Amino acid sequence: MEHIHKRFPGVYALNDVSYELRAGEVHALLGENGAGKSTLIKVLGGIYHPEEGEIYIDGKKVTINGVRDAQENGIAIIHQELVLVPHMTVAENIFLGREHGSGILIDRKKMTEEAQELLDAQEIHIPADSLIKDLTIAQQQMVEIVKAISYDSKILVMDEPTSSISDKEVAFLFQTMRKLTAKGVGIVYISHKMSELEEICDRVTIMRDGQYVGTKVVKETTKDDLIAMMVGRELTNYYTRDYQEPGETLLKCEHISDGKMVQDASFELKKGEIIGFAGLVGAGRSETMKCIFGLTKGSKGDVYVKGKKVNVQSPIDALKYGIALVPEDRKLEGLYHVQSVRFNSTIEVLEQFIHGISVDGKKEVDITQKYIDMMSTKTPTQEQAIGNLSGGNQQKVMIGRWLATDPDILILDEPTRGVDVGAKSEIYAIMNQVVKEGMSIIMISSELPEIINMSDRVYVMAEGRVAGCLDHTEVTQESIMQLAAN
Repeated sequence: MEHIHKRFPGVYALNDVSYELRAGEVHALLGENGAGKSTLIKVLGGIYHPEEGEIYIDGKKVTINGVRDAQENGIAIIHQELVLVPHMTVAENIFLGREHGSGILIDRKKMTEEAQELLDAQEIHIPADSLIKDLTIAQQQMVEIVKAISYDSKILVMDEPTSSISDKEVAFLFQTMRKLTAKGVGIVYISHKMSELEEICDRVTIMRDGQYVGTKVVKETTKDDLIAMMVGRELTNYYTRDYQEPGETLLKCEHISDGKMVQDASFELKKGEIIGFAGLVGAGRSETMKCIFGLTKGSKGDVYVKGKKVNVQSPIDALKYGIALVPEDRKLEGLYHVQSVRFNSTIEVLEQFIHGISVDGKKEVDITQKYIDMMSTKTPTQEQAIGNLSGGNQQKVMIGRWLATDPDILILDEPTRGVDVGAKSEIYAIMNQVVKEGMSIIMISSELPEIINMSDRVYVMAEGRVAGCLDHTEVTQESIMQLAAN
């Protein structure tokens, strides 16, 4: 890709960007949220058409006007938000749009047999007649890879493929990637996890503010050098945390259970502290918080806020008691994608500017701007549809929305998933600031460095129970994993 330019109203998304992928390599594409990575990939995939620039495949200039053009040129994209049809089988998803036969004469038996051959060839042990909705996220990702392979793709783009899967599943994904590169497939790899670069990537291209910054051989560079290229500055204080003496107990939960994943969870949160929740996938961390926030019907256990026993039956009750929750999955559980940044920022605090039939538009704009400024959210205007923002900026709007409710207790479920290092650093600084001002935070995270560096205390869950609690002065990755693997 040479000298690619792409403009949107109010935004120069790509400004003279070049990118080269070789056969049989994994070439990482790095940059902060909003750097233009996804836009570049959408140009390659035929979703966007650039105003200027050329694309060459095998040395030959090509024109890609749509997704089908991209597929015919051997390009397949696995997006961060998986696009499989949940109520169809694995085989039906793999051959969607190019079924064997037509109408009621579709040869499902042949499709299932061929899909199973493709799965078996990659040593992916999933029955081709399984429904997508019955598979784990990691298994769905493998189906996406097989679907891409079935097009005989020579260029495979993977956007944040490890953001929702466990370490064991990551190892299997990398094994599959190595098999593909051994056959000459070139892989474009987008990730915010710097630790993955050394393990799986050959080269890395860095983008910043819609422009090309440089390309490095992974073995010949350092993490600090890459971060400096990404953010245009050194992040000297990546984790910002000022520990202070916590106040009185603000939240106490005893014997929380939902009859499914949560068996017996007890913990307490003090004023002005951050407690981290660690554990393996399926340990019940998110489910515990959903019980406390009133999202789980029929959950059991006792919840005390400021020493008083409360009955939280719904999120409205939770908000009344000063509890706010930023959910793990912003796409499914958080954002109104076709609505504006302003709408998404203020939807939980309508009573602050709507009185009867009168609407205080200025107040609504002021609230929105306060949290755009606080979170350093990059958006051309408040009226921009939030679906057009980068993932990290969407996450900032989500956190700002719940801060606007002025909670005493803020639950953050995977607050930096799919967020670049610069935005992570800004989110950590905000967390540190609001805690110093007296708010208390419960943070669920699968990133152990984040848990260790930001928490006063760490509760570790295993199989729906709290397996132990570690103070920040004693917590290590090893001590967490010992409790998590009980």
